[in-house]
Amino acid sequence: MRPRSHLPDSVRPSKVFEAYWRFAAERQEIFFRRLSGAAPPWTADAILQAYRFTNVYRASDRVSQYLIRNIAYAGDQSPRELFFRILLFKIFNRIDTWQLLTESLGQISFAEYQFERYDAVLSGAMDERRRIYSPAYIMPSAGPGIKKHRAYLKLIEQMARDNIPERLQACRCMKEGFALLRSYPMIGDFLAYQFIVDVNYSTLTDFSEMEFVAPGPGTRDGIKKCFLDTGRFRDTDVIRMMADIQEEQFASMGIPFRTLWGRRLQLADCANLFCEVGKYARCTHPDVADISGRTRIKQRFHANPEPIRYWFPPKWGINHLLDTGACKQAAMTI
Repeated sequence: MRPRSHLPDSVRPSKVFEAYWRFAAERQEIFFRRLSGAAPPWTADAILQAYRFTNVYRASDRVSQYLIRNIAYAGDQSPRELFFRILLFKIFNRIDTWQLLTESLGQISFAEYQFERYDAVLSGAMDERRRIYSPAYIMPSAGPGIKKHRAYLKLIEQMARDNIPERLQACRCMKEGFALLRSYPMIGDFLAYQFIVDVNYSTLTDFSEMEFVAPGPGTRDGIKKCFLDTGRFRDTDVIRMMADIQEEQFASMGIPFRTLWGRRLQLADCANLFCEVGKYARCTHPDVADISGRTRIKQRFHANPEPIRYWFPPKWGINHLLDTGACKQAAMTI
């Protein structure tokens, strides 16, 4: 018998709904097993062994960790400099590209920024057929014949002239910050949400991550797979429901879930989990269709031997737990 869901009666979960919670728990266990220094394989799940899936907590991913430690909290904390570093990194969302820029240009600073210098480095890399963008998502084109990186550099310049960093600081909530970023060309709902979540890791803003979410295409695919019918509820409502019922749902399914040292799954994490379980279900439940019609998982898993020194936004109040050996023991379990 299937465990009951803690959703409203009008919401009808599919068989993938259960996979959502089991996937979350096992993917989080992989995170802790790797953190403890255990040898691979870190799971008996053949799909998780074979393919690449992001962490359950968005901030635990390698790229997010690099952003938090090396960009958001390293260097000048003035609004303009902080915003410039974060947006410049997020345009490419690739550690190699950031390192290329720092090796070629020295310290990344808006005060010393010159379009021609940045363009020369990035154009040179492209001429050498080096990848400068992450494969995680596709950055929108600026138009025929226009190199994307040039258009995005000009976009950051315009945002600085428009005092966006200072205006973000004045925003009362994440939704306002999202709308401000969304008002610019080449920044749609998906990018605006990714950008505002990353900005919010920093000292520039301090919005609640439980206040607003903007689901992307992958999240919508996952929601469609997890539910036969969501009734009158929108995708944003469904994501919030999952965040609200997480403790009760894990408990009713008998699944011990190790949180991030007491930090519950936030809306961004729950949205991201829909995206990942949507991919996972292509193998486990190939009969359940999604919006995109994709049937295969593209990215194979290859362990990166470079260790990560985990460090989260200090305002979360969990970094001291990483230094006490708690990272090698059971984090708070629900």
